[in-house]
Amino acid sequence: MSNIFRELLQKVGSGNHTGENLTRAEAATAIKMMLLGEATPAQIGAFLIAHRIKRPTGEELAGMLDAYYELGPKLQPILSRRPAIALGIPYDGRTRTAPISPVTALLLAAVGQPVVMHGGDRLPTKYGLPLIDIWQGLGVDWTSLPLAKTQQVFEQTGIGFIYLPQHFPLTNSIWEYRDQLGKRPPLATMELIWCPYAGDAHVIAGFVHPPTEGMFQIALGLRGITKFTLVKGLEGSCDLPRDRTAIISLSSSVASQEVERLHLVPRDYGFTTKNVPLGTTEELVANMQKVLAGEPGELMQTALWNGGFYLWRSGICPNMPEGLAKAEELLTNGAVAAKLQEISQI
Repeated sequence: MSNIFRELLQKVGSGNHTGENLTRAEAATAIKMMLLGEATPAQIGAFLIAHRIKRPTGEELAGMLDAYYELGPKLQPILSRRPAIALGIPYDGRTRTAPISPVTALLLAAVGQPVVMHGGDRLPTKYGLPLIDIWQGLGVDWTSLPLAKTQQVFEQTGIGFIYLPQHFPLTNSIWEYRDQLGKRPPLATMELIWCPYAGDAHVIAGFVHPPTEGMFQIALGLRGITKFTLVKGLEGSCDLPRDRTAIISLSSSVASQEVERLHLVPRDYGFTTKNVPLGTTEELVANMQKVLAGEPGELMQTALWNGGFYLWRSGICPNMPEGLAKAEELLTNGAVAAKLQEISQI
């Protein structure tokens, strides 16, 4: 048993009247002790559920990020005129709505915007469809690539995928605790803003609950990350919804440190207010292949809505209408399909 960890557990687990928030350094220490096995299973389980009940602070999330940056993998900087986009998407996947982020990543990479993604297999608590399964269905298997090979693919194609079971095995033990507890601990919140890239980055993360947005802003500020986009997206992802107004926070200039609130209404841009439901993985992959072939359909509309926004947000297009037009051009002229073929052949 670790007496140091017990003291940290006592701080977060003492209830509303006597409990305390951890400092940034204490939060980093707690995460490192869990990942390195220096805390006992009883201590780890108690900490995870106590911290969820207490709810994390932005400073604590920053400390957790410190631990991941110290112990975890990083793709090294590549030559690019733009900061790499790090897409933070819930590791436990999707169960209700069809994801589009792999197509978004391919579209951005097709015009020279680097993208870093990260995740694992089907994971608790939702055990929803993970990114890795979609990529495999599209013909790209990230699971067996060592980090050096992933770096090579990233340098050549502009897309890199950090697969945690291969690249960050210290996290493997935590998943059993998540399953047994049945609740997503604050680690699952922190992972959304983790950026496993050592160069200049633009962090894009999804969120569900409004308080999370504020915690993200504090944590990113403490980490010195000035370029970020926070999206109240589908199932906590970065995918913009079509059934409601998209609520988005945009970092402003470095000098002002201000955050701009953006509301995008799909019908204002000619889109129907309807999300594409998630069927089987095979159906989703087949529909994605149709999108990559430039065929019209509901998933194509989702791809255009998201592609247009991210082309504008990354600075490739000056506004949303031009972003939407550019997204349609890239999807119909074969450029995005060609990017997928390039990755699958490396």
